[in-house]
Amino acid sequence: MTRTLLDLSHPITPGMQTYPGLPGPQLRTHVSREQSARRLTGGLSFEILGLDMVANTGTYLDAPRHYWADGADVAGLELERLVDVPVTLLVAEGDGAVGAGLVEAAGDLAGRAVLVCTGWSRHWGTDAYASGGPHLSAAAVDALVERSPALVGIDALNIDAVDDPARPAHARLLRAGIPIVEHLTGLEALVGADARLTVLPPPFAELGTFPVRAVAVVA
Repeated sequence: MTRTLLDLSHPITPGMQTYPGLPGPQLRTHVSREQSARRLTGGLSFEILGLDMVANTGTYLDAPRHYWADGADVAGLELERLVDVPVTLLVAEGDGAVGAGLVEAAGDLAGRAVLVCTGWSRHWGTDAYASGGPHLSAAAVDALVERSPALVGIDALNIDAVDDPARPAHARLLRAGIPIVEHLTGLEALVGADARLTVLPPPFAELGTFPVRAVAVVA
């Protein structure tokens, strides 16, 4: 059987901005090649870099702890929610709120990775991307919680409306133990496909968010 691997993540580069107001990642040299070469023979050298980065960088996962202090951190997430999860793609139109009807028409979502394809990732790195964009309505969130997906992802700036202080998607999905993945890209390639998703952050205790490499396997 032929399989295709699709990277649904944005590359992380020094100085990039993921979300307005958050600093970009910065690399620093802890051990340089010149320093290590003095301890090795045969022309060998290595480099050890340090990284200063907020956890909400690039394509990242929100664990329940992000909004709920008693919720699971990224190290405590069930692997069944993150590895080889069957995908249901919801294709949304426009740049406003995604309604409940799209969720209700999708059928059984239990244990599935529900990915909302809005096309907003085409604006990545521009002022348009940072201006807001598509998001889930509160009604769509309620419909998702009722259907118990493994995780929910979106290819936009925020799964909630940026001007809504209630943040229904973050509050209700994470309270239900359903992780969120934001800033996905390339979801258009999954239209009509039979795909499975893996999104793995490192098992970092006490963190509620962390970047992931989101990879879809398309049969």
